[in-house]
Amino acid sequence: MKLFDRLKDAAADSWRDYTHHEFVEKMAAGTLPHDAFRRYLLQDYLFLIDFSRAYALAIYKSQTLGQMRSNLVGLKGLIEMEMDLHVRICERWGLSAEDLEKTPQRTETLAYTSYVLETGHRGDLLDLKVALAPCVIGYGEIGERLAAIPGALDERNPYAEWIREYSGPDYQELRHHAIAELDDLAPDGIGEGRFRQLTTIFDQATRLETDFWQMGLKR
Repeated sequence: MKLFDRLKDAAADSWRDYTHHEFVEKMAAGTLPHDAFRRYLLQDYLFLIDFSRAYALAIYKSQTLGQMRSNLVGLKGLIEMEMDLHVRICERWGLSAEDLEKTPQRTETLAYTSYVLETGHRGDLLDLKVALAPCVIGYGEIGERLAAIPGALDERNPYAEWIREYSGPDYQELRHHAIAELDDLAPDGIGEGRFRQLTTIFDQATRLETDFWQMGLKR
């Protein structure tokens, strides 16, 4: 059984709250209030900047050249794919690059990014990757599920582009790469004590993701 699947099973309630949150369900239905999506876009841009720093930290934490190259793939995906997507979408929602840069971090954004970076500084590369997993892998899972909902990819749905991006082959490749990477980093016969530590990290990061969706719904 893959380490990711074990972690997801151990944090099943938190994972479902995150991946089936009201925010993403309304995106699929096209009923999410526009101002909620704008709040999310602004904060997610800032969130991705700090996540890029986390991937840079992962390169530093790497023990082999192969791990460094693997983390470089993730870093490039964040900077060249997700952040570019945000800029493109934000422009269509009337938000300029200047708007993105001058937006202050909300408490939920700061809490999540601080937790990931602190986990990475305090622990090893596996700790950091487990803290990153709910975002990197979860968005791919959410995108794939939403794309299968009738009407979600209809051009009349203002959130179809977001769903299309995270359900598309490029992001799905990143998702499966991240799943495989956890297994590569996990030592053979990982003990129950170590697994409990990783589950705590995974569950906390997942709950912080849920808080991030909820932030978008706050007026």
